Amino acid sequence: MMKKRLSVIAAVMFLAMGAFVMVHGEEAHGEEQVTVKGEIVDMACYVAHEARGAEHQDCAKRCVKGGQPMGLLTEDGNLYLLYASHSDGSAFEQAKELAGEMVALTGKESAQNGIKGIEVASVEKSDG
Repeated sequence: MMKKRLSVIAAVMFLAMGAFVMVHGEEAHGEEQVTVKGEIVDMACYVAHEARGAEHQDCAKRCVKGGQPMGLLTEDGNLYLLYASHSDGSAFEQAKELAGEMVALTGKESAQNGIKGIEVASVEKSDG
């Protein structure tokens, strides 16, 4: 009886581990990364007041460093919510330093319920 219970427990654990690897493996490697150019904006000021550009740069940096959500506004008017990787958020933190500036941002693009987002993998200043 004990062997049967152990076999069932082992089988359940094996299946659960397989499902975990499938889900998390797909998250990490599921989609190719894209590079998008635009201005990093703080979502609070941009959405509420359309605040952006060089004259808003100091405020944008304060806002994102203070915890406001951050976005990438492209030249063609697309707005992406930026978010950190669960495994390494250093590129996202680097993006905060570039709030109010034009950048080339690379990461995995996603969309849910009409909101487009990019998991920030790298970011660098851009000429536009």
